[in-house]
Amino acid sequence: MTFRAFEHLVYVRKPYDPESQMLSVYIPEAYFKGGTVNGFTAETAPIFMPNGVGGYLPGKIEEPQEDSRHGGANAALYALSNGYVVISPAIRGRSLKHRNGYETGKAPSLIVDYKAAVRFVRHNRKTGRIPAGDTEKIISSGTSAGGALSALLGATGNAKEYVPYLNELGAAKERDDVFASMAYCPITNLENADMAYEWMFHNADEYYGRGFARSMAAADRDASSYDTLPNRPDNAPGEAKTGTPISPDQKAISAELKEDFSEYLNTLNLRDSLGNHVNLAPDGNGLFREYIESLYLASAQDAIDTGEDIKDTPWITVSDNTAVHMDFDKYIAAVKRLKGVPAFDAFDMSTGENNEFGTYNIANKHFTRFGLEHSSLVTVPKRKEEEAAQKEKDEAMRLASPLEKLRLQKANLEEQMEKDKLDVSPYMADSNVVAMMNPMSYIGRADVQTAPHWRIRHGALDRDTALAIPALLALKLKNNGKAVDFKVPWGYGHDGDYDLPELFAWTDRICKIKDKAAEILKTEKKKAEAKAKEQA
Repeated sequence: MTFRAFEHLVYVRKPYDPESQMLSVYIPEAYFKGGTVNGFTAETAPIFMPNGVGGYLPGKIEEPQEDSRHGGANAALYALSNGYVVISPAIRGRSLKHRNGYETGKAPSLIVDYKAAVRFVRHNRKTGRIPAGDTEKIISSGTSAGGALSALLGATGNAKEYVPYLNELGAAKERDDVFASMAYCPITNLENADMAYEWMFHNADEYYGRGFARSMAAADRDASSYDTLPNRPDNAPGEAKTGTPISPDQKAISAELKEDFSEYLNTLNLRDSLGNHVNLAPDGNGLFREYIESLYLASAQDAIDTGEDIKDTPWITVSDNTAVHMDFDKYIAAVKRLKGVPAFDAFDMSTGENNEFGTYNIANKHFTRFGLEHSSLVTVPKRKEEEAAQKEKDEAMRLASPLEKLRLQKANLEEQMEKDKLDVSPYMADSNVVAMMNPMSYIGRADVQTAPHWRIRHGALDRDTALAIPALLALKLKNNGKAVDFKVPWGYGHDGDYDLPELFAWTDRICKIKDKAAEILKTEKKKAEAKAKEQA
């Protein structure tokens, strides 16, 4: 594959860190000679914008490579061979520091940079500085935290909340919506991810994580065992072969979070393909659980249909070559829990996600009320206890005499004054910033242009986040009229870019359908203009 490279172009006028805010453009050579590749021309070629983010750490430019961790071409080179223009940005991440010592890669910097890169592409394609690519067919892609970032870019097109941050960087005055989003195993919806994780993994008695690491040592990889899976993305949490017991106190925390997930899910008012509300009872059972089980069953059936022998899989029952039952408890026992309790917003603020939600001068913060209430670093009132106490106060006020009401009002005022003295800002992330990192906050908003096309993958053996998280994302997108290709690939854990032929068959299809529709509209417009001219 012959292509031209325009490398290391800084995509904002006022970068915090130029090396982390630059991109490279790769264009098939045929387009400079008037040629076509895979039916695309310089004008119609889709623009593939992968990000290299993992663990919410700085993402490097994804250069075209002949070798990938799965063998063969990586996604960038595969895209070029299919006639796509590849534009890959470097993106700031949570560990990035300015030379003055300030943190410059905390949330929402990752999504702000991705948006700024899209704006740069639109501006420079319009002026001709980028000589090929259709900016109405921009496709984002990423894995793990990069998958979350791709989903966030797809969900938040032109959202006003990001504009001040973009203006501060001197980003181009252009649109930042995209045509399609590809998300592998997205670590997203973080303020609700702990609840989802406990809903799914509550019955596990041990966890098999060993903190954040770039990848497992080769000697620790064992593809034949569930407890260590190969090909994990860079910067994913490390895995251990021996488990760490979950204490009784952690079990109690897990049970509380599991129950809270049911409450959260039911507020989303989501429906399945038959129009049924996917809800949960307080014990965690309900139509949503059946929906999740059906996703695993569909994954098993796909494996059977492609000739795989899965009869020894302990959590799937097969009858007459048909996957008929999925056992949740056996699944957890076989696949094992990776993360401790809680999985993301640690009480000692020690996770990568805590680090992501820090600020320019504070490294780590909580990003959930639950994490803050149970923090080992600060003591704050618990929301449920406050709500119960407020009900008692309201009832006491209702029954009190006029003189007693005055006394109660004074006591309440003094109590509130004491509460106001507690400043939790050094420990708790800004709620607006937390929302800016969650695609669920934007899908369905009339003032936001969410991508019309989505492809989401979460491996059947993935235990880095609960399947519930990408499932909720897919359901909300579908409920808001978006085209969603969502599957749970059999045999894969926390991984991405393992099915590039299928990925680019999907992108080819949606792009060529768009091109065909545009061609038909153009023809009809010409006919209408000719008819109007004749009548005149």
